[in-house]
Amino acid sequence: MKSTQYSEKVLDHFRNPRNVGTLEGENVAVGRVGNPVCGDLMEVYIKVEDGRIVDAKFRTFGCGSAIATSSMTTELVKGMTLDEAMKVTRADVASELDGLPPIKMHCSNLAADALHEAIKQYREMQKRKHTEEAGSTEATEAIEIPEIENLEDYIGKGVFRSLGSPKDFEDLRALVVYTGDRSVEAAIDLATVTNRVVLITPAEQLDVDEEMAARLAEAGVKVITQGRVLSVSGEGEVEKVCVRNLDEDDEYDLYTDAVVLLTE
Repeated sequence: MKSTQYSEKVLDHFRNPRNVGTLEGENVAVGRVGNPVCGDLMEVYIKVEDGRIVDAKFRTFGCGSAIATSSMTTELVKGMTLDEAMKVTRADVASELDGLPPIKMHCSNLAADALHEAIKQYREMQKRKHTEEAGSTEATEAIEIPEIENLEDYIGKGVFRSLGSPKDFEDLRALVVYTGDRSVEAAIDLATVTNRVVLITPAEQLDVDEEMAARLAEAGVKVITQGRVLSVSGEGEVEKVCVRNLDEDDEYDLYTDAVVLLTE
């Protein structure tokens, strides 16, 4: 790093990074983000007590700016409420470091994004915990079955209510509609016989634990979030589905040979 290109604060946090490491415990969550263009990968860990971040640490694989922004972010959010920390932006981090070169703003200043992801993970973790404490685990697992136009017309013609032998799906394009953990397991099983498995959910993120998320990634299952299947169509058998992108509020066709909607 050349000192003429970076502020003294950036150099300081690069040479002497604060809060390097990880955290563990029931009140700890981690957010992971990466930029495939430059290869920067960041993990931000937060420990929360009474709605405030009492400790924060990070692990970063990347350039000096990536390390410096991660270091500054973890320093900045200690003592903040979760709502306050969610308002921290990349621009705030850069400002605290007395600026970053423009080329580093997007590819290296990802620490705020990792922080926000950690907060989201913590809140989801707490939501599940409170549900279990209330004795409503079964209600949590009971996912609403979406209404899909023409679905019944294609039962046995590419629409599956239950999953038999994964070998029946060998080399097919398979779309699994998220209806809970069973559907995730089904997607992972199908990925053993075909490399064209898509799991779709209307939620902003898939409601699975870290272990299952890792299994999905290892299996090569493509996950589509904020997507709702509206209809099924095809000449005699399933050929495509119409999907609404809930984020962009538009619709598109997704070509597939099989639609798996587990209800049995």
